[in-house]
Amino acid sequence: MVYSDEYELKKQLSFNHQEEKIIKKLDLTPEAFLPLIFSIKFGGDWSFKTKSLKVLAVKDKLTRYDQQKMVGYTIETVFLFVNPKILNEEGLVHRLEKCGDKKEREIVKRPFKIEVDAEDIIKAVINPLTLKITVKHVKGPLFFEGSSAYGVSHEMNHLQGVEVNGKSLWDFSYELR
Repeated sequence: MVYSDEYELKKQLSFNHQEEKIIKKLDLTPEAFLPLIFSIKFGGDWSFKTKSLKVLAVKDKLTRYDQQKMVGYTIETVFLFVNPKILNEEGLVHRLEKCGDKKEREIVKRPFKIEVDAEDIIKAVINPLTLKITVKHVKGPLFFEGSSAYGVSHEMNHLQGVEVNGKSLWDFSYELR
């Protein structure tokens, strides 16, 4: 009899083994794949850097919903950029963000649209209906707008060692209407 903890551990080990195989097939170093793994496992956008490597993963979500059946699913597409560079930024959006050790969210300025390229770009599409993560190399440059553009901008700040500060959430005031 297999206990549920054993079963879950075997599933995790099998999943991790699949990651190792896909990393080799994509011809990446394991470190370069980390932001993609984190985005898949924990959600959100991630970045990582060493002396010779800068990598970021940004997630885009698209929900498809059938009005007649009243059921849908959300496809998550994660783009992994190896040694990315911003080619162009357009527009300005003021938004609340919280990052790292900061205790509260701050108002920061981000571009609404961004064009980014990299030495290598990997696209991973996560489908909750088929239980598949489809991975492939894609050519850049790629264009993002809205939330994905903010994610690229935010993670690039991390890679560049830039700390963005803005007005604190505590500068807001409530207003009852």
